[in-house]
This record gives sequence, C-alpha cells and structure tokens, in this order.
Amino acid sequence: MNLIANLTGLTQTTFGGLSKIGEWIAPLGLRLLLAYEFWQAGVEKFNGENWFADIQEQFPFPFNVVPVEISWQISTWTELIGPVMLVLGLGTRFASVSLIILTIVAWVSVHAGNGYNVSDNGFKLPLIYLVMFVPLLLSGPGKLSLDHWIANRLSHR
Repeated sequence: MNLIANLTGLTQTTFGGLSKIGEWIAPLGLRLLLAYEFWQAGVEKFNGENWFADIQEQFPFPFNVVPVEISWQISTWTELIGPVMLVLGLGTRFASVSLIILTIVAWVSVHAGNGYNVSDNGFKLPLIYLVMFVPLLLSGPGKLSLDHWIANRLSHR
C-alpha cells in the first residue's frame, strides 16, 4: 500500500509541477509560433503586390464590399501588429480575435476549395491556426505576458 501511495504522491507532485510550468510556457509557445507565422505573412504582404482584386468576389460578406486596397491594408497591418501583440502578451485576446477573423476570411476565400492538404494550398494550416488560437482566446496569454502583469498590478490597487 505504501508503494501505491508513494507513486500517487510522486505523480501528483510531478504533474502539479508541470501544470505550474505550463501556466507560463504553454501559452507562450502558442503565442510565439502564431506570431511568427502571421508576421511572415504580413511582411510578405507589406513588401508585395496587392492580389486581393483577383479574389475579392470570394471574400465573405461584408469583406467582399470593402475596396481591395482597404482590405489589403487591414490584412497587412493585422498580420504585422497582431503578432507583436502576441509576442508581448498585450491585448492577446483582441489580437487573437482579429487574427481568427483574418484566418476565417483567408480560409473561405483562398483555401476552402483546395481540399485539406497544405501542398494543394488547402485548409489544413488555417485549421491548425484556428485550433491554436482557442486556448489563447479562452484562457488568455498565460503568466508570461504583459496582460497577466497588468492584471496583477490592477488587482493590487
């Protein structure tokens, strides 16, 4: 009986420690990976030509009635500012919602008709990004973030 109690205690201690570390590291990993992916797309748009005119009719409403130059600018700056916010953990839920909307529009207008596979420009990556945003949206940026630091400072006033 002592062996089982010892193993149970060791397991609880180990997983409890992992949970505490996870509150700091797991959301940071999601934030950094998503930030990198969207930053790359934003830089590509910033340095590239506007190709939205070729696909504007595929944008879902209301995005299909916005002039393509405005859509391009909104998309570009969302993909540049959102990742900075994710890295800092500042306004993480707002950045996540903004990038979720951008991802859904991209899925519908660019990826939906191409199947699942990444090699066919399918919807696999947008789906992965959306799933990765869920914990950030529902649980927040984690303890290693400016959002967490600000919330702690405000709660101690």
